[in-house]
Amino acid sequence: MRANFIISEVLNGFRRNVTMTVAMVLTTAITLGMFGGGLLVIQMADKSQQIFLDRVEMQFFINDAVSDADPNCQESPCAELRADIENEPGVGSVTFIDREEAFEAAKQTFKDNPDIADNIREGTIPASLKVRMSDPTQFGPVLDKYSGARDRGVDGVLDQRELVQRIFSVLDGTRNAAFAVALVLAVAAILLIVNTVQVAAFTRRTEVSIMRLVGATRWYTQLPFLVEAVVAALVGAFLAIGGLFAAKVFFFDNALRDLYGVNILARIGVSDVLFVSPWLILGGILLSGITAYVTLRVYVRE
Repeated sequence: MRANFIISEVLNGFRRNVTMTVAMVLTTAITLGMFGGGLLVIQMADKSQQIFLDRVEMQFFINDAVSDADPNCQESPCAELRADIENEPGVGSVTFIDREEAFEAAKQTFKDNPDIADNIREGTIPASLKVRMSDPTQFGPVLDKYSGARDRGVDGVLDQRELVQRIFSVLDGTRNAAFAVALVLAVAAILLIVNTVQVAAFTRRTEVSIMRLVGATRWYTQLPFLVEAVVAALVGAFLAIGGLFAAKVFFFDNALRDLYGVNILARIGVSDVLFVSPWLILGGILLSGITAYVTLRVYVRE
């Protein structure tokens, strides 16, 4: 009988305040959707960072004087420099690229831009040592140690970390923006829940008063209002989850297809959305449950 009463009261509450309930559901859905989007961006950034760290490399350019005297890097200081770098912790491989190979690589890089390709002259691109890391955490120490070794033939260095940092700054900005919007919407959702609970309690104040007079506990009379808020939030959470699946198909898969194809960004999969989903459901329950409970304790005193 108690369960039937609570269910009946919840349905009556939805019927009496249908517009506010719909508004609460939609606001909660958008709030949780933005929060879930931020979590997906975090997952993408973490997995993408690993992709970049696995591929990131540094390139030490050899000055012309050393290259002229030792074009194949078989004598000191070039050979000694190469051996020292190979023995550094975290270094996976060191590849020597002579001037001819550097020239061909540059021509290939700019083959779609004839104005630049035609101006590249053989012998103008310096030889270099290309270093791949087996332990990306050692990238910085190796770079710092040898980037200034001009007395050993180093004329400059190509550091790809700056590019990686720029990409992840964009991802971090997107994540922070999603969380900021979610925070603003969360405040709106809280205010809507407060207003909905207050209106529901006011429209049923006579019924509640009669129940209290015949011995019903305060918790028993307030439970239907609490359940209403939680159910509405759960509906909003499931709408948000559906929205994330739609975003995966229409945004992540379509808009980022080219970046996925060249393995620049990690792919967001169904498993990522499923991983985020329980947190959205839990967040919806906590957001609505705590807000409704506090509102009832403060507003409905009798």
